[in-house]
Amino acid sequence: MFMGEYHHNIDDKGRLIIPAKFREGLGDEFIVTRGIENCLFAYSKKDWEKIVEKLESLPFTKKDARSFNRFFLSGATNAEVDKQGRINITSPLISYANIKKECVIIGVGDRLEIWSLEDWNNFFYSAKDNMSDIAENLFDGSVSM
Repeated sequence: MFMGEYHHNIDDKGRLIIPAKFREGLGDEFIVTRGIENCLFAYSKKDWEKIVEKLESLPFTKKDARSFNRFFLSGATNAEVDKQGRINITSPLISYANIKKECVIIGVGDRLEIWSLEDWNNFFYSAKDNMSDIAENLFDGSVSM
């Protein structure tokens, strides 16, 4: 399970350090793709295969299924960790996630999310004020926190 928040910079060649704690769970090769809310998702190969299996089970006759598959799979790329613990992120993914230099890498259960610092701060500060309402709507008192 991935959890935690780390701040790193992406260099001019599109290389980003993945924290060692996360590399252990992802392995030396993993998948990076477009996420939702203008961030990037990173999955281990094992978890990626589960997602692809679910996506393949969606009926191609449904417009939403076709649209989501196009969006999610067309951005997917294989990421390999170099000796310095960096991956190379493609320019279309950098552009999609509005990444300029500063990045936030967060662990979210089965995946990592890679955010531009600006977008992460906007999300975080807008969501934090609503978190008690969100928790109440999701858990209805069934989880003790």
